[in-house]
Amino acid sequence: MKQPTQISWDQSMIEKYNYSGPRYTSYPTALEFDDAFTEQDLLTSIKNSKTDKLSLYVHIPFCAKLCYYCGCNKIITRHAHKADQYIEYLAAEIIKRAPLFKHYTVTQMHWGGGTPTFLSPEQILKLTALIKAHFNFAEVGEYSIEVDPREIELSMLDTLKEAGFNRVSIGVQDFNKDVQVAVNREQDEQFIFDLIAKAKALGFVSTNVDLIYGLPLQTPETFAQTIARIIELSPDRLSVFNYAHLPSRFAAQRKIKDVDMPSPQQKLDMLHQTIESLTGAGYQFIGMDHFAKPNDELAKLQNAGKLHRNFQGYTTQEECDLLGLGVSSISQIGDCYAQNQKDIRPYYEAIDANGHALWKGCSLTRDDEIRRAVIKQIICHFDLDMAKIEAAFDIQFESYFAEDLTLLKTFIDDKLVDISNRKLSVSATGRLLIRNICMCFDVYYRQKARQQQFSRVI
Repeated sequence: MKQPTQISWDQSMIEKYNYSGPRYTSYPTALEFDDAFTEQDLLTSIKNSKTDKLSLYVHIPFCAKLCYYCGCNKIITRHAHKADQYIEYLAAEIIKRAPLFKHYTVTQMHWGGGTPTFLSPEQILKLTALIKAHFNFAEVGEYSIEVDPREIELSMLDTLKEAGFNRVSIGVQDFNKDVQVAVNREQDEQFIFDLIAKAKALGFVSTNVDLIYGLPLQTPETFAQTIARIIELSPDRLSVFNYAHLPSRFAAQRKIKDVDMPSPQQKLDMLHQTIESLTGAGYQFIGMDHFAKPNDELAKLQNAGKLHRNFQGYTTQEECDLLGLGVSSISQIGDCYAQNQKDIRPYYEAIDANGHALWKGCSLTRDDEIRRAVIKQIICHFDLDMAKIEAAFDIQFESYFAEDLTLLKTFIDDKLVDISNRKLSVSATGRLLIRNICMCFDVYYRQKARQQQFSRVI
C-alpha cells in the first residue's frame, strides 16, 4: 500500500511551467479523432476487447439557464418536450448498441451534461428502466449522476435512489452571491446543505461537489470563505476546476467582463489556499483538480496503485470498457475511441439514418497503447516502473523513450521528477505540474504546435 499523495507548493516552478496542455482524459487526445474512423472499426474493437465489464456514460444536453462560464455541450431550453424527443432518440441508440455488449456486465454508469436533472422524475425513471432492460447490470456497482441544485426539489433524490443511482455530484462553483450573479448561476446555499444531508441519509455512498476558481469577482479571500463552507458541507469528493476564459471559443463567456476577472496571481493564490485548506481538513489530493476523503474509493484505489482515468476523469473501474450514449458522447472500447455527433440535429439525423450516431474516432497504434499506459500510470499514481512497461510491451524503455527522457531532463534538473533504479517518481512539488510531465511522453503534442487549443495547467 502506497502512502497518500503529498504535494508541496513552489511558486517559481509553477510560474515556469504554467503553460497550456491536455488534461489526458485520453491518449491520444480527442484532437486526434477523425471521421475516417468507421462503424466497422468500432465493431472490430468490440470484438477484440479483452474485458467483459462495461461503464456507461449518458449525456443529457439540456439546461434551463445559461451559466456564462460554461464550455460544455449543452442546449438551453425550458421546454420539457425537447427532452421527450431526445429520450426517444436515445432509446433508438440504446436498442442499436446494446446487443453488441450482451456479453458485458455494467458495473458503472454516469449521467452528465448539460443537466441530467433537467429531466423530470418520470423521464429519469423511464430512461433508467429502458437502459436496464437492454444492458446487464451488476447487483453492486457505481451509478452516479450530476445534479443542478437550482431547479429541483429535495424529493428528486428519492427519484434518483429509486432509479438506482448511489452517487451524486452537485455543481456549486462558488457560494459567493456576487460571483453567482456575475456568471448567471444564483443558488440557495442552505438547499445545497440539505441536499447533501438527505443524500447521506438515503444511503448514497458518495457525494461530490464541483467548484471553479478564477471566476469573475472572485478573490482569494472570498474563495477561501467558499472553501471553509465546503469543508463544513463535508462531501466525500471535490473537484476544484481552473476556469479557462476563452470567449473567442465560447460565446457565453463574452457576457463576462474582462475587468471583473481575477489576476493570474490571484488565481494561483486561490489554488494554493484551497490545497492547504482541503489537505489540512483531511482530504487527499488525487491529482490535478481532484480531492477525496481517505476512506473514499478514489483515495483507496490510488493508494493501492489501481486508480484509472478516462473521459469521466479519475475513476475507479480500470477493467471497464466505456460506452458513451447520447449527443457528443465518447466511447473507449478496447483499442479505440469513438465519438457521437456533437450537435443535436446531426445526432438525430444519424440515428434516423443508421440507428447510431458515430461521428469520428481513432484506432490506437501499438505506440499509442504503450504511451497511453505510461501517461495513465504517471497521471494517476505519480510514478512509473520502467521494468513493468518493458514486460507488458516487450520494449527496452530507455531506447524506446530516448527522446521523451531528453524532454524530461528539465523536470529532473528542477527536482520535479526523479529517476533512480529505473523507476520514475514525481516529487511533491512536481505533482501540481503532472500534465506538463505527461506531455514529455505525448508524441502528438510534440508534432503539432497546438498549445492554444488547451487550457493552462493551473
